[in-house]
Amino acid sequence: MNASLDRFAPQPCALPNPVYAGPMTWRVLELFAGLGGWRLAFRGIGSVVAAYDISPHANATYALNHGERPRARELASVPIRELAAHGADTWALSPPCQPTCRMGLKRDLEDPRSKAFLHLLEVLAEAPPERLVLENVAGFPGSGSHARLVALLERLGFQRADLLLCPTALGIPNQRPRFYLIAARHPVRLMAPEPLEPAPLAPYLDPESDPDLILSPEEVARFGPGLDLVEPTDKRSTCFIGGYGQRYVGSGSFLRLEDGRLRRFSPAEVARLLGYPEGFRFPEPLPREARYKLLGNGLSLPAARWIVENLISSAPA
Repeated sequence: MNASLDRFAPQPCALPNPVYAGPMTWRVLELFAGLGGWRLAFRGIGSVVAAYDISPHANATYALNHGERPRARELASVPIRELAAHGADTWALSPPCQPTCRMGLKRDLEDPRSKAFLHLLEVLAEAPPERLVLENVAGFPGSGSHARLVALLERLGFQRADLLLCPTALGIPNQRPRFYLIAARHPVRLMAPEPLEPAPLAPYLDPESDPDLILSPEEVARFGPGLDLVEPTDKRSTCFIGGYGQRYVGSGSFLRLEDGRLRRFSPAEVARLLGYPEGFRFPEPLPREARYKLLGNGLSLPAARWIVENLISSAPA
């Protein structure tokens, strides 16, 4: 595979160029589209023929950055014929993580948020694409959802490969371990990258701190001992979850400033750590807490791109 990890670090927000010089014609169906992370990961490799998401905030942000608005449809109710009619040969999906997340109730298949995924398994059985790529939390393997997917792929004759990948291995100073699965009708391989030392946080930070992000003395007194604190020279930060704007302990890292004050990372800084391009924007009326939530549900683009490049490197010439 002609992939150099120098493209991921230390250049915040820089997505790599495609590994193939020629155009790719893959037709991608983006399911649970969110901010359009898979669309960006497939850039130069395939085009998104349709995207689906039920979040108004996600869809407004997606439209602002990609020029197209996802279909605001509950996937559990979308007929098989509609999804098949898009003519996609590739599925890219990041199903809701709450059913198997370590911080959730772990109701797995009994969680109402699993209905859409279970419906997609029915679609997959009736109208399978040529290939698919899936991202979820590290707890997804071993779940009922994972077991059903694997059993179906085997029944359909798909080849598959799994990998647990954290962007820190790609030189990104942000811990976000995620499970990835690729599957296709041909043999596939999913290679772990040769680990790089993460870059410092400094290049990912805003030029000036937003005063609204500074923690008050009361917040520091109450939550300070439990916070994960980092400085610009540090080469790590913890995973930012969707509740970062409202929660403190266990929600992500906080930055210690030169004057000793503590502040949250801004949504723009979190987006940089996730690899989103510098021009990525949110609709102006969107509250900061909503931006954190969307980012907390988003992909690490360098990691997603690594997975996609493994998928295409396995494709027959």
